[in-house]
Amino acid sequence: MSTPLPPVGAVTRRPLVLVAGNPNSGKSSLFNALCGTRTKVANYPGVTIERRSATMQAEGAGEVEVVDLPGTYSLAARSPEEQIAVESLMGRGVQRPDAILVVADATALARGLYLTLEVLEIGRPVILVLNMADEAARDGIVLDVPALERLTGARVVQTVASQGVGVDELRRVVAEVLGHPRPVPAPALTLSPAVRADVEALAAFIMTERWLTHQTEAAAWARWLLLSVEADGSDGLTGIPATLREAVVGIQQRASDAGRDIDLEIIASRYRLVDEWMTAASAVPRAERRSLTDRVDAVLTHRIGGVVAFGLVMLVVFQALFTWAEPAIEAIESLVALVQDGVRAVMPPGPLTALLVEGVVAGVGNVVVFVPQIALLFFFIGLLEDLGYLARAAFVIDRVMRAVGLHGRAFVPMLSGFSCAVPAVMSTRTLEQRKDRLLTMLVLPLTSCSARLPVYVLITATVFDAGSSVMGIRSGALALFGMYALSVVAALLAAGVLRRTVLPGPAPTFVLELPPYRRPVLSFLLQGVWQRVRTFLIDAGTVILALTIVLWALLSYPRDPEVTAQAEADRAAVMALALNDEARQARLDDIDSRESGAHLRNSVAGRLGRAFEPVIAPLGFDWRIGVGILGAFAAREVFVGTLGVVFDISGADEANEPLREVLRQATWPDGSPLMTPLAGVSLMVFFALACQCMSTVAIVRRESGGWRWALFMVAYMTVLAYAASLLVYQGGRWMGWGL
Repeated sequence: MSTPLPPVGAVTRRPLVLVAGNPNSGKSSLFNALCGTRTKVANYPGVTIERRSATMQAEGAGEVEVVDLPGTYSLAARSPEEQIAVESLMGRGVQRPDAILVVADATALARGLYLTLEVLEIGRPVILVLNMADEAARDGIVLDVPALERLTGARVVQTVASQGVGVDELRRVVAEVLGHPRPVPAPALTLSPAVRADVEALAAFIMTERWLTHQTEAAAWARWLLLSVEADGSDGLTGIPATLREAVVGIQQRASDAGRDIDLEIIASRYRLVDEWMTAASAVPRAERRSLTDRVDAVLTHRIGGVVAFGLVMLVVFQALFTWAEPAIEAIESLVALVQDGVRAVMPPGPLTALLVEGVVAGVGNVVVFVPQIALLFFFIGLLEDLGYLARAAFVIDRVMRAVGLHGRAFVPMLSGFSCAVPAVMSTRTLEQRKDRLLTMLVLPLTSCSARLPVYVLITATVFDAGSSVMGIRSGALALFGMYALSVVAALLAAGVLRRTVLPGPAPTFVLELPPYRRPVLSFLLQGVWQRVRTFLIDAGTVILALTIVLWALLSYPRDPEVTAQAEADRAAVMALALNDEARQARLDDIDSRESGAHLRNSVAGRLGRAFEPVIAPLGFDWRIGVGILGAFAAREVFVGTLGVVFDISGADEANEPLREVLRQATWPDGSPLMTPLAGVSLMVFFALACQCMSTVAIVRRESGGWRWALFMVAYMTVLAYAASLLVYQGGRWMGWGL
């Protein structure tokens, strides 16, 4: 659910303060320290980038709205996050900020001052926050705050956001700036006359067309456009009028023809001014020995030691996702079953009860059951990022990822996909570029998640003899290993193909800052986890719930009155017999299973399964397997239970021997066996590659900003799964492996 920013000129009751800063500068920690837990998380209009806003009390200024902008190293936009930061700071199409906080890492001040200089060019009141002042003091860095204020024209405050140090002073300064705004002097950039003329001409055009109405902001936007727009349109920027883009490209082309480099002139002039500020206001001691960070990095970024450390860390993460979350998942499933039993107990049998039990309650369960893994995954991502390790891991694994066009940071989502694709897709937010995020989330579902395991277990136990082996390795174990190997190879190959086709572009350039190791702030970390979980429950959860209800209806209706009447008669006959409780319940369960199976076969999904049988028969599947595949769209593991209903087996799961036996005995109309080893491998290949999970589709729709990429993902994975399964089954038959 998006919360649009108010348009220019809108009457607002609260002053607006924006918080900008480099990644790893402690910007979000400062935002949390200023505003506490009153944070609202929504999306910027038209994109999936999160907008975090909150209110704080400033003495004399009343309630102030504070917005945490996406982290950026500069205002030369090369990603949606950077463009949003730029347009918010300039007030283009949104409310103009009353003040801007620029958060800089005091231990790396030069980098923070470059962004500060760009923000100062906009002409709004600026407060420079020197965060992590304790680490700067520990490292012997001397900062002259009065000199910085005199040179930059901004108010300067030192803080340690993780400990709350300096936060009250910052609130006081914010109140002063809001209560007594003063003119902000333009930074004294030494631009050449030619570049200055280019900027002035473009700014005049911007103001003539009224895209911005303030001279300072128009000049700042002109400089930004000249640095950010690419003549071939590869910059990925949106919302720039075509006439403005043409004007920018025209200026760039004329400069190039004259042998001038506009980018170099503007950037060099900024760095000259930043160097002057650093010389006058900062003293950095000369390093005489290797720091602890350097010594640890020698291991964690080593070609061999780094890979070993990476493997151990990922082992812990996977252990958590697979096993630590399991008790919570089981508790949620038990609670859902308890609620379903309670609804059945207080409501009479009928369509409404069935809708509530199998549609609404089950749908809510399908949403909430993901929460333990999502919470754990984002806890570990936040922990590793705050510690400083995530950047080291990305550095170690980047070489492999870049070979197929993936970003180095894609390793966390890709590995997380082996547990569950839903939190893995959400974790692609750690990637800066939209194309990198899309590419990663489109191939993520190919990794074999834990929900596929019950399907693999059922099929291998059904079609492979317990004693059969190949070169001393059990056939079932070999098939299981093959499915996981296939998923990895398929994901990497798909990434390579998509990078060269629908998401073209060179392998992403991986410029990485290795931040110092720091102790995470648990309260901020848990707050971030809760915000991610809440976003999932509100945004993706509603879609999953709706899809669950629709799928339940397809599997349940229409209902045959004759089947219901016959089942009731059979139950009455059983109740009239002199049987003990155990025997009576067994017969009643058998009647329930036969009734459910008859209704399923007569349902829309059952009829679709019969209609699609000619399509799936070349893969070795009959209509009953087809119904199981349709039912599995609710969740892959539902395939097992759906087959149990189709074959009239009560309480079926992957370890259910009656279900395995009935599958072994199942035949085609000509009497040939249905579930041969070849058909079993074909079915496992199909499940390994197909997108049989509505929750994954829902979360991709949410993270990509619409149905376009979600439907594309379903389409290409279905075609890939069908083609691979067809090749396996028909190729195996051609080679004489049909039985």
